[in-house]
Amino acid sequence: MLNQSGQLDSLYQALAEPARRIMVERLTRGPASVSELAKPLDMSLSAVMQHLQVLEASGLVRTEKTGRVRTCRIEPSALRMAEEWLSAQRGMWEKRLDRLGDYLAKTGDDTG
Repeated sequence: MLNQSGQLDSLYQALAEPARRIMVERLTRGPASVSELAKPLDMSLSAVMQHLQVLEASGLVRTEKTGRVRTCRIEPSALRMAEEWLSAQRGMWEKRLDRLGDYLAKTGDDTG
């Protein structure tokens, strides 16, 4: 996963912005046009497009233009990569905390 660290950095940087998280959350329910994504956001269409560019660069979103309408879709593989990284981190910390709990239980028995 070391070679994917740049992509993970880009992905989490993209998700750090609340407006982009709103867009991603909306796209998890299905494709949407740029104007649909812009509706709940208090910003110009130009600003929405800038946010979409960041999401596209991170690999989270894919867009395609048909006529005058740009349709956006979530890219599930990018979300899977983030989920796998978080899962690995969670597993590592759970093991460490289990070992700490075992150690504390053992040393607590020795003090009595």
